[in-house]
This record gives sequence, C-alpha cells and structure tokens, in this order.
Amino acid sequence: MILKNCTFFNEVFEKEFGDIKIENGKIEAIGYFDGDGVDMSGRIILPGFVDIHIHGGGGGDFSDGKPDAFDSISTYLARHGVTSFCGTTMTLPQDRLLGIVKAAESYTAPKAKLVGINLEGPYIALGKKGAQKAEYVRPCSKAELDELTAACGKIKLITVAPEASDSADFIKYASKKMTVSIGHSEADEAECNTAIANGITHATHLFNAMTPMTHRSAGIVGAALDSDITCELICDGAHICPTVLRNAFKILGEDRACVISDSMRAAGLGSGEFELGGQTVYVRENGKTAVLPDGTIAASITNLFDEFKNLLDFGIDFKSALKACTINPARVIGEDKNIGSIAPNKCADLLVLSENLELEKVYINGILA
Repeated sequence: MILKNCTFFNEVFEKEFGDIKIENGKIEAIGYFDGDGVDMSGRIILPGFVDIHIHGGGGGDFSDGKPDAFDSISTYLARHGVTSFCGTTMTLPQDRLLGIVKAAESYTAPKAKLVGINLEGPYIALGKKGAQKAEYVRPCSKAELDELTAACGKIKLITVAPEASDSADFIKYASKKMTVSIGHSEADEAECNTAIANGITHATHLFNAMTPMTHRSAGIVGAALDSDITCELICDGAHICPTVLRNAFKILGEDRACVISDSMRAAGLGSGEFELGGQTVYVRENGKTAVLPDGTIAASITNLFDEFKNLLDFGIDFKSALKACTINPARVIGEDKNIGSIAPNKCADLLVLSENLELEKVYINGILA
C-alpha cells in the first residue's frame, strides 16, 4: 500500500512531503513512488501515539486480568489515536499481579498494541498512595519481581517510593530489567537524588502523589526537573494546571516529557460509579477526572489525543507536544526502534488528521483500525 501526497512529520519531527510505502505492517520506504495509492492530499500524518501509563478505558481495566478487558482498552485507544500502550496495574496482592501478567503474556490485541506492562506499585509510600489500596502496599521484593518477570517478558516499568523501604539494592537490581520510576513517594530531594544515582530514570505522573517543589525544599518535583530523567505528565487540565505544564515543558525540553493518560475504565463512558483497584470511584457530570468519595482525584478519564490538543491550546509548541506523545514514551520502554516516529523499518502506526487536527483515520501495522 502507498499513501500518496502526504504531509507528515518525519523521524526528526520536521514537516515533510512525499509518499509513504507500507509493506507487511512496516514502513518500507518514504519518497515519491509510481503507481496508485491512497490520496492523502489535505491531510496531516502523525506517528501513532504511545501511552505508557494507562489503567483502562471503554469499560475495561487492565487489573481485571482478562482478555475481554484488554480488548476493551485496545479498541477504545485505537479510536483515540493511541496505537501502542503499556497496560498498568495497581497496587495489588502478588497472586493478583501474577494472574494479570500471565494473562498479558499470551495476549494478542485486536487494535492498539499491548507493547508492555507498567507496574504502578506495590512498593509505594502509604502517605502518597493516592487511590491505591493501603492494605496491599508493601516493601520492595526482588523475589516478587523475579516471579513476575519469569511469568511474563512484557514488564517495562515499575514505580517505587525509594524512602518507603530499603530500596537501594532493589532499584539497582530492577533497573537492569526495566525502567524504574519514582512515584507515590514522600522522598525529599536528597532521597530522590540517591534513588536516581541507584538507577531510577523516570518519574511517575510528575507533580501528582509526590513531594512538591517549594522555594525552600525542592522535593521530588524539583529534583526530577533538575536531573536528566524523563517525566510523565497528565495533561487533562485538571491534574496539572496549564501554567505549571508550560513551565514543566520549558524545563524538560523536547526529549524528557512523556504525556500519559493514567486513565481508568470510565474513560469514554461518561458519568457514573466505577471500580478502581478495589475502591469505588465516581465520575461526576461534566467531570474531568474520576474521584474517590471524599473528592480526591483517583485517575483521569482522558486520552493522549485530547491531551495533545490541550497542550497546543495551552501554548506548548507542536514539536514538543508531538514528541511527548510518541517517541519519548517509546524510548522510555525501549520500543523506539519499532514505534514512536515515521521512519523506514518502523511499524506503520499512523494517524490521519484533517487540516484542523481532527482525527480521521488510524492505521496500526498498516491496517485501518
């Protein structure tokens, strides 16, 4: 298949014109080719978006641990321009986590691709647990991690609160297997910097569920921004205000920001009562997030494509916003040679937008989703 007369953003995220030849699910070549094809005149082609932190959507939750729930997430994401994702678990008992990763190991997605698993906990701080269930929070365990990785080779990320237990050896050990992220943590600046020195290279939903930056104490936020680690950002306009997002993008630059949804099963379903990690959460009428009964934010109900457009509205430049939804998260999970940009030999995961940036078509491995 040839996509003809394309306006697209190339491997270095600069605007380019030409044809894109697709063969066997991959981008075979970019240039100008003879023969018929699909005319993309008046359209804008972007690489498929990559969500490395998503719990659920379309009624399904990754922690359900069932293929039909995974299918709901995969189908929902494809409708919203996300072509690859990391299913994200909550803080849960080991037997539950083991069942989830075993189910994911043999799973084949119908639409958006399950390219990894993100373990958000259980090795977090009680004081910053957020919507995670307190009774399942526990100290770091190499034995538990070994059991999970032996059962499934798709685990790409794990969140750790370094101060909550004796974590130094665990971080060094885990960082040889996957990306280790700091989050749901009460660490101070020094503890965060020590954890980075031990192997943490990522921050879980920056600003949320972590020690803030103030003018006298940098906290995790200040230490992370002052380092070279990558940082997740929930860009629904509720988790982080637009002014703070603008400041964060200025500091993080083009290569360190990763837009995530952190969405749960209610995404795409409207208002109602839902379950998240064994707890009841609510989406209010016209609400921007899912909340606990006391009003605490539990998770988002957004998606990366809506967040991308939010960022443009908030004043973030196009290139930085696009990289934060594509190549940056792909790089965090070691999938940047396969996904995250438009280049020969990469998966033909492509979004077709109107000139007004409305999503019209989604190709996953060269197939119309």
